[in-house]
Amino acid sequence: MFLSTDGGRNLSLDSIPMGLPMSDPTAWATAMNNLGMAPMGMTGQPLLPDFDPALGMMTGIPPINPMMPGLGIVPPPIPPDMPAVKEIIHCKSCTLFPPNPHLPPPATRERPPGCKTVFVGGLPENGTEQIIMEVFEQCGEVIAIRKSKKNFCHIRFAEEFMVDKALYLSGYRIRLGSSTDKKDMGRLHVDFAQARDDLYEWECKQRMLAREERHRRRLAEERFRPPSPPPVVHYSDHECSVVAEKLKDDTKFSEAIQTLLTWIERGEVNRRTANNFYSMIQSANSHIRRLVNEKAAHEKEMEEAKEKFKLALSGILVQFEQIVAVYHSASKQKAWDHFTKAQRKNISVWCKQAEEIRNIHNDELMGIRREEEMEMSDEEIEDPSEMKETEESALVSQVEALKEENDSLRWQLDAYRNEVELLKQEQGKATRDEDTTKEQQMKLLQQALQGMQKHLLKVQEEYKKREAELEKVKEDKLKIETLLENLKEQEGSTSRVCACSQEKECPVEKTLSNSPVKSEREVLLVGIISTFLHVHPFGASIEYICSYLQRLDSKICTAEVEVLMTRLQNTFRQELSGVGASLEKRWKFCGFDGLKMT
Repeated sequence: MFLSTDGGRNLSLDSIPMGLPMSDPTAWATAMNNLGMAPMGMTGQPLLPDFDPALGMMTGIPPINPMMPGLGIVPPPIPPDMPAVKEIIHCKSCTLFPPNPHLPPPATRERPPGCKTVFVGGLPENGTEQIIMEVFEQCGEVIAIRKSKKNFCHIRFAEEFMVDKALYLSGYRIRLGSSTDKKDMGRLHVDFAQARDDLYEWECKQRMLAREERHRRRLAEERFRPPSPPPVVHYSDHECSVVAEKLKDDTKFSEAIQTLLTWIERGEVNRRTANNFYSMIQSANSHIRRLVNEKAAHEKEMEEAKEKFKLALSGILVQFEQIVAVYHSASKQKAWDHFTKAQRKNISVWCKQAEEIRNIHNDELMGIRREEEMEMSDEEIEDPSEMKETEESALVSQVEALKEENDSLRWQLDAYRNEVELLKQEQGKATRDEDTTKEQQMKLLQQALQGMQKHLLKVQEEYKKREAELEKVKEDKLKIETLLENLKEQEGSTSRVCACSQEKECPVEKTLSNSPVKSEREVLLVGIISTFLHVHPFGASIEYICSYLQRLDSKICTAEVEVLMTRLQNTFRQELSGVGASLEKRWKFCGFDGLKMT
């Protein structure tokens, strides 16, 4: 066993190999014989061919591989790509021998949360707590050992990772000193153990982590929470003048209107400040006109963008029509015969794709035109005279209300009248713009109507041509019907001539119609089936017969053969053979018996 510098007993990370001189083979053989292992050289060859393992000191223990790279207490960490090889561990009072590396790893239960306690079974009967402490304190600090009288104990470590080191010793064989007594030997089984103290500490740790997580989330929420709005200043004459100036500025209007709203809700309006508040409200009202003008400008831009889009779409449709015309002209026989099959296939696919895209764009353009027509109809429904009357009545009421105000508001009245005149001028400009747009729409409608008239004329001409073609077809049909009647009359005369000859042949046909065999093909089938069944005296199933006939003619079906054989009852007979599940219908040839009966 190896001791650390601080006096504690820990696992040695650097395993110290056994250094016996290989120059003396007898000494090497004696040392391995004392350990109960077969004496083997470095190459794996036996040094003593007549070695008896029963003579060694460790009888009853299977041989151990002597080629281990060292005999440290716990080997250093093993890389993941290297096989795990456990080594012999020497302690002060005992020795631990590793398990067979070819055996599967020992089974363990599911690890409990926060596990710091292990169950150790398979201890020697003479094992004491001091020996257990000596073995397992190398894995880490041991807090408590609870030993039972039945060769097992529970060990609690200070940290969770120490449990993994203790599990490394599972499967090791332990021997106290150099004794070979069974009471001084055992096989360790280390597994996870569930302890209330471990669970309580784990739950406390989880609650602490949850508190830290809640604190962290609270800090993050406070960091991302939007800042509270700035406080609104209290009302004063100076602040009132500042807000009145901001209301006239478009960039600062939203801030000023919020301040005005807060003052009104606070109850800052009284007889002394009423005029100031009224002037600010009037400034807010004038901002409405600015917003309306801005909206009209945006609507105008939108209409211009729509017109540009419509013109571009119509140009695209014209180009699509030209491309489709190219595909159609290439599909005509003059040019089509000179293309290969692959080229023809590509041209037809391209033509279909171009037609689909053209139809989609055409539907989109027609939808835009329908929307414009609906908007025009809605504008015609509205009566502009009523709109003007309502506007004039509103203006008169406002003027009358302003006249009743105090003399201190006369300058506000003059400003308002000037603004009204500006409004009228802007409305006059807007009506002129609407008139120009209506004229343009009327021109577009007239052009569309002219195109429709031309199309109707073309359709009428095609209709007249089709009617002329129908008349020609009717005349040809009448001629064909007269020719058919003449042919029928000629056939009637020939049928009378043939009637006499048919009367002579009637007896032969009657005999044929009365016979069960109706054609030469059925006669051939009867002959082939008869020869086939004559070879099979015990009979054959209908499937077997049809499989033979289908080799001669693949068109023969089972139903046809079965109907023919049932009609010839004096030639073929159906019988049941077998018992129970092996019951089978077989056909037999009985033509010789039927000849005697007929």
